[in-house]
Amino acid sequence: MLRFALPSDGELHEPTLAFLKGCGLQVLRPNPRRYTGSLAELAGSTVLFQRTADITGKVEDGSAELGVVGMDRYLEFRRDGSEAVVVIDDLGFGRAELVLAVPEEWLDVESIADLADVAAEFHESGRALRVATKYPRLAGRFLLAQDVHGFALVHSSGTLEAAPAMGYADVIADISSTGVTLRENGLKRIEGGTIITSQACLIANRALLRADPASLETTRTVLECVEAKLRADRLCTIRSTLSGPNSEGLLAKLVELGGKLGIEHVTTRHAGKADGPAIHMSAVVQRQHLQEVVGLLREGGAGKAVVGELEFAFTDECQAYRRLLAYGEGVERA
Repeated sequence: MLRFALPSDGELHEPTLAFLKGCGLQVLRPNPRRYTGSLAELAGSTVLFQRTADITGKVEDGSAELGVVGMDRYLEFRRDGSEAVVVIDDLGFGRAELVLAVPEEWLDVESIADLADVAAEFHESGRALRVATKYPRLAGRFLLAQDVHGFALVHSSGTLEAAPAMGYADVIADISSTGVTLRENGLKRIEGGTIITSQACLIANRALLRADPASLETTRTVLECVEAKLRADRLCTIRSTLSGPNSEGLLAKLVELGGKLGIEHVTTRHAGKADGPAIHMSAVVQRQHLQEVVGLLREGGAGKAVVGELEFAFTDECQAYRRLLAYGEGVERA
């Protein structure tokens, strides 16, 4: 049996379900009030719907072998020496930043250095700079690392944006995706005040999995599917026909520049045409270099280029599975 902890609500809930479905791992949930479900393609699997703040702890204490959680939550709640480790650190969704924000009327506070000066002034006047946050561990470490001293962390599980206006904090450290909510509440971000950049990640309990070969093998299937999907999203296929006197030279150039242009695989088929020989080419290309490859084909006199999608892109070895096995053998997650 493999137990998989997923967000039960909040901003990560729907994106997580959609992502897993795209990986061929559709989540079955009898009804929205049920806090358990299963993965349709994996017999014996159990999905546990949990609050995002609790998922790291559930994987740590052995209630689940796998979990999807925001990196911010993982780093904040993970215990030192924990068996819960990150095996895929970016699932491609849930992007946000943990930032410091100060009242807009603090016109002379534009950077983290300015905030350090304010904290020093507060300290000299006999009081601490109060920082409201749901992330006291991350916020405290960051402030000390940035030479901000004399602060007091005010832990709150509720809405933080109103804290300065309500008077129980001077500034806040909170997750922000667009910054709109901060601005609407009279707050502004400061330069150098980004504590961490977060995104959804996949965590696992290495001790539990190592002790259960069946669960470990099922986990390998999950990791293979997720990793292959993520890789496919970064790639596309391109097909074209090279003809004319420069076709062989163009093909050689594509192969030569393959690494630089993100060309992962090239196959060719030579054929005869009425106006001379032709080379039918098919390649797998990184999306970020697609326009460069198309431009190169055009320069070489290629015909039309047809671009296609990839659903999965497997390699000879699953890096996430290898990483999971390597934890505890000199490979650790900070």
